Amino acid sequence: MAAGHDFPISETIGIFLGVTGVDWLADGYAEPLKAVALALAAGTAIFLGREWMKKRRRKD
Repeated sequence: MAAGHDFPISETIGIFLGVTGVDWLADGYAEPLKAVALALAAGTAIFLGREWMKKRRRKD
């Protein structure tokens, strides 16, 4: 599942759910704002890594 320029939506949702679940299990409550921030940061890192790999392959 991807949207515009292959942003990794499914990976971002998975990271959000993972962070929320760990918070809920560890602290007894979830911090959705923290989970959203971490998920978006990780999704952006995945996207940038994929773009970098595409450019790197084209040069070879």
